[in-house]
Amino acid sequence: MLTLDLTNAPRWHDLAPGVRVQLRPLTTALMVATRSDPAVEAVPEDASDEERAVAFAKALARRAVLAWDGVGDAEGKPIDPSPEAIDALMDVWPIFEAFQLTYVSKGLLLEQEKNASALSPNGPSAGASDTAKPAHPTRAASKPARTARRG
Repeated sequence: MLTLDLTNAPRWHDLAPGVRVQLRPLTTALMVATRSDPAVEAVPEDASDEERAVAFAKALARRAVLAWDGVGDAEGKPIDPSPEAIDALMDVWPIFEAFQLTYVSKGLLLEQEKNASALSPNGPSAGASDTAKPAHPTRAASKPARTARRG
């Protein structure tokens, strides 16, 4: 069952021991805005999937991060989120992975759930393979189909 959170309130996500970020809800508007982000659109066509994923994650994080705890500068002084600081945070591999798993993948899992049906063998989503063998055109059925008796 799909549960809707009608409050649309930001939530805190733990990304590493001592590091947490407050993120906007992952909404359609946020995803659409991220897809059209200039940094995402500037990724070359021949870029790898990994390069695209990093560009998208950084663009999404720049839009989604509202606050954080446990992030500081080179001297260890706490800093506020900024586009540059968010990009630097996403460059830390364990943080990037945690962001993908705790935030992005939840939206993608929902996307997978709604697309769980197999493709239609004909029509606009042609692509599924037939599982049954075609009937022989000159043979009749050996027995009539069994149906439930009416009582």
